[in-house]
Amino acid sequence: MRILVTGGAGYIGSHTCLELLSAGHEVVVLDNLSNASAESLRRVEQLAGRPLPLQVLDLLDAPGVGRLFAEQRFEAVIHFAGLKAVGESVAQPLRYFQNNVAGTLVLLQCMQQYGVKRLVFSSSATVYGDPARVPVTEDLPLSATNPYGRSKLHIEEMCRDLARSDPSWRIALLRYFNPVGAHPSGRLGEDPRGVPNNLMPYLLHVATGRQPHLKVFGNDWPTPDGTGVRDYIHVVDLAKGHVAAVAKLESLDGCVALNLGTGKGISVLQMVAALSAACGRPLPYRFEPRRPGDVATTWADPSKAKQLLGWSAERGLEDMCADGWRWAEQNPNGY
Repeated sequence: MRILVTGGAGYIGSHTCLELLSAGHEVVVLDNLSNASAESLRRVEQLAGRPLPLQVLDLLDAPGVGRLFAEQRFEAVIHFAGLKAVGESVAQPLRYFQNNVAGTLVLLQCMQQYGVKRLVFSSSATVYGDPARVPVTEDLPLSATNPYGRSKLHIEEMCRDLARSDPSWRIALLRYFNPVGAHPSGRLGEDPRGVPNNLMPYLLHVATGRQPHLKVFGNDWPTPDGTGVRDYIHVVDLAKGHVAAVAKLESLDGCVALNLGTGKGISVLQMVAALSAACGRPLPYRFEPRRPGDVATTWADPSKAKQLLGWSAERGLEDMCADGWRWAEQNPNGY
């Protein structure tokens, strides 16, 4: 299948491109490189032994996106492109709505114009807000506690409305939990600009000496060790979930939401211990007060993805940490 991957130079996008190429698909990447490096795609080409064309283009450039669709004749789109920092979205909400929501609108309009009605969308567990219960199932009420999450929710609603208006669309909304780790080769991994927002990349910065210690926000949560519990999923498992979604799009009924997670909760201190074991030394941390908006526990019920896609996560915490550390050790300054 000939697939357009928007945001394909990013962390999850680059791993997904490698899995798509390995599965025999033809892939073209659209990325404005505002928060990613073309080096990731050069490494994907090396690992796959196949070409991976890059179009340096912004989704807000409607004429440019239209020309790309006119030239390439895609059969499906996987849509990763978007800004993703929660704190930044609170400070710059209009930028997030313009980039994420308006950019997706341009993409969907071009897809409709050129008859490309197969879409896999990179959504997020943030659309559940503070979940009513755990494990989180796809039928829980949707909400968002920040503009980033609301942008994902708006896009989901756009997709649902589009599929209701035209039953020939097939859309998979993939709600990720917490992607971590790296490709086992050590050649692909997460390369956040500036100070990382998420737990594992921050811990890896501690391990490589770029940060003095981890700040653990709260040790009095109602959890076994007092620290927050999340569902961490290996990025390669997540990438394989996208390949499975593309393969099963035709059998989906319109627009379908699917959780991608392991179904298991891991605490902050468990992650610290596992990554300390992977790199062979204790990683320092300090407790800080809880952050507003954080919740104690969140993990997925991924059974719907297993039922509809035949997909389930295979890699555990030890693999996540070993692969993450291999990437950090081989690429201490990222790409």
